[in-house]
Amino acid sequence: MTESPLTLLHHIGATDVPSDNGATFELRSPTNGSLVGHVARGSAVDVDRAVASARAAFTRWSNTPAPARGEVLFRAAALLTARKDAIAEVMAKEMGKRMEEARGDIQEAIDTMFYAGSEGRRLFGHTAPSELNDKMGFTLRRPIGVVGVITAWNFPVAVPSWKILPALVCGNTIVWKPAEEAPASGALFAQTLWDAGLPPGVLNVVHGFGEEVGAAIVAHPDTKVLTFTGSTPVGRGIAETGGRMLKRISLEMGGKNPVIVMPDADLGLAIDGVLWGAFGTAGQRCTATSRLITVGDAHGRMIDELVVRAKAMRMGDPMDPATDVGPLVSEAQRGRVHGFVERAVADGAHLRCGGQLPSDAALRGGWFYPSTILDGVKRGSELAMSEVFGPVLAVIQASSFDEAIEIANEVPYGLSSSIYTRDVNQAMRAVHRLQSGITYVNAPTIGAEAHFPFGGTKDTGNGHREGGWAPYEFFTELKTVYFDYSGTLQRAQIDNRED
Repeated sequence: MTESPLTLLHHIGATDVPSDNGATFELRSPTNGSLVGHVARGSAVDVDRAVASARAAFTRWSNTPAPARGEVLFRAAALLTARKDAIAEVMAKEMGKRMEEARGDIQEAIDTMFYAGSEGRRLFGHTAPSELNDKMGFTLRRPIGVVGVITAWNFPVAVPSWKILPALVCGNTIVWKPAEEAPASGALFAQTLWDAGLPPGVLNVVHGFGEEVGAAIVAHPDTKVLTFTGSTPVGRGIAETGGRMLKRISLEMGGKNPVIVMPDADLGLAIDGVLWGAFGTAGQRCTATSRLITVGDAHGRMIDELVVRAKAMRMGDPMDPATDVGPLVSEAQRGRVHGFVERAVADGAHLRCGGQLPSDAALRGGWFYPSTILDGVKRGSELAMSEVFGPVLAVIQASSFDEAIEIANEVPYGLSSSIYTRDVNQAMRAVHRLQSGITYVNAPTIGAEAHFPFGGTKDTGNGHREGGWAPYEFFTELKTVYFDYSGTLQRAQIDNRED
């Protein structure tokens, strides 16, 4: 990426193309408002062209041996590794992620590429004995068709990789709408797949906005599978539209993730984990530590140190290695975060640090918000229950382990959770009782690994999982095969039973 603004087009079939109506939108850096580029603004017409391209490519790609499909991903992994720093710079510029974290974002996709590539040789079915002689039964995994992929801006490479790569290995073709806030990172990720030899039409990219491009992907009669990461209200709408059309749908949505700190915990370790979980990526993670639930005297022994260290976190340019917290993605997002803080203070929460728009002249051009801690947050209050998606930590005190579990579970979401304790029995009780798809013991609520399933319960999702082996089940249909080599008509449940 050069310093001059880029021009980003759709990719349909084998070609980069402008929008059918010629529309574009500006992409600006959240760090300083500078122009990053001009992006094609797609419409339903562009989506229709992309879906037609994906449909045309499906027969050839689905009939390509799965190990050969996986080999494309191995080649792409090598390219993405070589381009890692360059793509990280683009990510830092367009959505404000610190370089260290941007590299981690891309490494997650590299890891997923290697895992997904190897799954081309492990799309296992099952065999079982037949109830009849000279007959066998087994299952195969078959691709479904065109997959519509809609992803969020906060992990513009990692999260798409969780969806796109398994779908490709399984033999499906794709129409993808990257987030409008971070389209360039996604386009560069897709480019590694095309450069690795992915055939034309197998992966099509249409840029634009959710109400235009996303809605068209969801409603298109030829997208048979939908996979979405974003807010719960949008996910509900996708489920309603796609459900009426009998589409297979995977939704990954909000979180309000708790860390429970018990009195016997290693408090230094807990403080490290809470700071990283709450303020990494400026709190813009669905798995961010949004609530700290302290039990007994753990609160008094850790809160002051936590505040001191949060105050010391440096806001600044995500390209600067000295920066601890980059900008929020947009002015609207910063306003939303600040509104949560103001209402919490009015509701009686004690603002211990942060909570003010920065006055430093060097930060005024961007959408920065300081690491913020509110103590004495009431159970059931807005800040205790709602996802903020910013660098804001709500601290809630509990008198016992049982009360801490109750507080952790009383929110509508169930994505990630954590407990810090030296008591293995207590840790295992928490693992069983916390209502979340992911639980960490003596670690923060962030840190998913590519070879384990990722996803949540309750309003966080609709039961499917990304990562690990789980998506290969989602992106395939099971086909049962009966093979009778007896040479005679055999009637199941009749000829093998005596009256």
